[in-house]
Amino acid sequence: MSPGTEQFPHTAAQLLLRSVTDYAIYMLDPHGYVLSWNPGGERIKGYADSEVIGQHFSRFYLPEDVERGDPERALETARLQGRFETEAWRVRKDGSRFRANVVIDPIWHEGRLLGYAKITRDVSAHYAMRENLRQAERALAQSQKIHAIGQLTLGIAHDFNNLLGVVMTSLDLLLESEDPRRRRKLVEAAQQAASRGANLTRQMLAFAKGQNLSPAEYEVNALIREAAEVYRRAAGPITRCELELMDRPARVHLDRDQFEAALMNLVSNARDAMETPGRIVISTRTGAADPALHPGAQAGLHYLYITVADNGPGMSEEVRLRAMEPFFSTKDVGRGSGLGLSQVFGFASQSGGFAFIESEPGDGTTVTLALPLTEHTG
Repeated sequence: MSPGTEQFPHTAAQLLLRSVTDYAIYMLDPHGYVLSWNPGGERIKGYADSEVIGQHFSRFYLPEDVERGDPERALETARLQGRFETEAWRVRKDGSRFRANVVIDPIWHEGRLLGYAKITRDVSAHYAMRENLRQAERALAQSQKIHAIGQLTLGIAHDFNNLLGVVMTSLDLLLESEDPRRRRKLVEAAQQAASRGANLTRQMLAFAKGQNLSPAEYEVNALIREAAEVYRRAAGPITRCELELMDRPARVHLDRDQFEAALMNLVSNARDAMETPGRIVISTRTGAADPALHPGAQAGLHYLYITVADNGPGMSEEVRLRAMEPFFSTKDVGRGSGLGLSQVFGFASQSGGFAFIESEPGDGTTVTLALPLTEHTG
């Protein structure tokens, strides 16, 4: 029997299928030749019965798909796996393309392959909506990236402009002054501005994970106690800075300078958030971490949690979520680049740990730095 001549039995189901117009539903013989054609096929693809019955179904494929052997591969997959489904481009009678969802099921009878049932649905509108959504998402991501770069540029430009202004003014006045004490103060002012510029550069490198760390093993509670007075001064005159450190030693591999810079950033951020006299507490504890809650955590590891908590006004959920973003700052322009928290998060990540923020409006803010404990801790 030649291809296209074997017919399926006429049943009530076939009569029912002829009433379906939203789907192209047709039968193929085992070689892929069209045996039946419903009105939905004519509506979607533009062919009448007489134009397609007895024709190979590959005529609905793009030429490049036919050349790749996609039609034969679809039938082979359906025969071997019991079903074939895909979404791809197909061609109408007039040559126009449409996006199609295609399902092919093999039809067996007493172990013999009679042919295939093929259903094609035009999903062009849905596909266009998805593509428009993807384009909108890409445009939004690009806009956010440009906005972030703009924030960085603005913050860094203001910070460096202020620092360079101090250096240049000090140098100009240094040339004019003959008073040794005044000259010394001017030199110190220039040195402090240069030091702030170097620190700003380190923060940028830490955020980008490009800072070269020099880790060594330290007992972190001892490090914090040694620098306690520095943190108290950083907290300012209206804010108390207190320590609530665990009694047990906690040893961690870290870069001491970057660790102390991270704590200074957290204390300074807490101080700046205070609107009235308040309290900042630096505390430590140890424990495991849940990777489901903290993607940077590793299951099975124990961490030292260094927490800086304040009883300030706290953050809204929107601000809390954005506080981790690079260059985001609620401070006025020129008062910060928004890299302080980025340095903390970059340092934590580069040290094998993670960091997170907890805050609610009116209930203060807690920032936690988690670093993996060494095997010698205990």
